[in-house]
Amino acid sequence: MAELNLAQRNNIIRASVMGANDGILSVSGIVIGVAGATNNTFAIFIAGFAGALAGTVSMAMGEYVSVHSQNDAQKRAEIEQKTALETNYASEVEFVQHKYMQVGISPALAQKATHEMMANDALGTTVRERYGFTLHHEVSAMSAAVASMISFPIGSLLPMVAITCMPQPIRIIATMGAVLVALAITGFFAARLSGANTVRSTMRNVIAGIFTMLITYSIGKFIGR
Repeated sequence: MAELNLAQRNNIIRASVMGANDGILSVSGIVIGVAGATNNTFAIFIAGFAGALAGTVSMAMGEYVSVHSQNDAQKRAEIEQKTALETNYASEVEFVQHKYMQVGISPALAQKATHEMMANDALGTTVRERYGFTLHHEVSAMSAAVASMISFPIGSLLPMVAITCMPQPIRIIATMGAVLVALAITGFFAARLSGANTVRSTMRNVIAGIFTMLITYSIGKFIGR
């Protein structure tokens, strides 16, 4: 089996982190909402289990379609650039040279670098400069789907276990607390993977969790009256 490149490994890690995050967030909303309507532990667990099952399939299919669409878009860009190089090579050279000059490279050096890179790999150079990706580094849609399919139910276990195992008087508060800690962890790792600000990303994830659980609990409480 060929060794995975960096983009492929990052794709699997991203799908795993996001799958776990969505599992925690989605199922916590379900079980907290049902707990607001009823004290029946079995009913709460079954609702959470059904949500986890549906979410697992949904997340896996969503990842598969999303990554496949991204790969298809890259293939279309490659075909378009092949045509552009065949019909207007000089314009493509000018575009690449201008891009290099925009980042502060002198005109003479930009011209030299452009001609050398275009002579070596014209298609790869123009695709990278126009579309921002490297040829033949497509990520696996199936790997992303499998990673998400595994991580979503793992993430969903936390709110289900917390809501069913905690004593009835404190189980909602205890579940909320456990969920928020877990969301802080997944939010942090998601930010590290994407290069985003870790504090803002973590807080955003936690706030989303608070909002989700409060809304679903309120709806459950209102319906259960």
